[in-house]
Amino acid sequence: MRFTRLFNRITSLAIGSLFLAGATSFGYAQSTSEQPFQRANVDLELVLAVDISQSMDTDEQRVQREGYVAALTSDEVIEAVKYGPKGRIAVAYLEWGGKDEHFIVADWAIISDLKSAQVFASRIAEAPLRRVQRTSISSALGQAVAMVMENPYHGTRRVIDISGDGPNNQGGAVTRARDAALSSGVTINGLPLMLKAESISWQSMLHLDHYYEDCVIGGPGAFSIPVRSKKTFGDAVRMKLVLEIAGLTQEKPRVVRAKTRQPVKCSLFD
Repeated sequence: MRFTRLFNRITSLAIGSLFLAGATSFGYAQSTSEQPFQRANVDLELVLAVDISQSMDTDEQRVQREGYVAALTSDEVIEAVKYGPKGRIAVAYLEWGGKDEHFIVADWAIISDLKSAQVFASRIAEAPLRRVQRTSISSALGQAVAMVMENPYHGTRRVIDISGDGPNNQGGAVTRARDAALSSGVTINGLPLMLKAESISWQSMLHLDHYYEDCVIGGPGAFSIPVRSKKTFGDAVRMKLVLEIAGLTQEKPRVVRAKTRQPVKCSLFD
């Protein structure tokens, strides 16, 4: 069966050093004055919200960008798209940094096959790299939710896929932004980037994966996949997209908190 084949591909992605913590054409849906506006139906509305804060050096940004481009055009992701009842998803690629620093690198488009995925991915690949100061996950979540609410699509599921290498250090409380997103019917999944040696870098945060679990992600089927090396970034993104697109959720959460650890402090200013 297609589901079994797809699930087997997902399982194969987890082998190795990767760690799992707990329309047929490309384009925008349009309305005209001759007919009422109607949202185009898709299986998923997905915002890829990508950290470009100063703590992400140029090499890490390049690895991150290349990872998303490769994942979006991979066989596994295209098969996951076709697996859905409608066989298409709507996706947008947002880069973010400090409060109100948002850059829509690739605006909303439908992906239904390899060709449409390649067109969307090429827009990401061709965009110039940016770096901005500060890290406002709360502001990024607010922008991503607005993009979901205002786009011309109607998805069975709505997901924000947010990646970052540090905690929220500017803007409003991250938990307030998270809860607002959840109340809007949006699920938040996380990709905490733990690429720097914690013992030698002031930019790193101990247990960023725990921070994402406790303070950032949420909603039905929410999960987080920490990335601990540049070599595993591409596999992590590909696995994450397949899980999100195929909607392979379970009754039990994919993120299992260690019973012995203390909850993470979500605010740096308390």
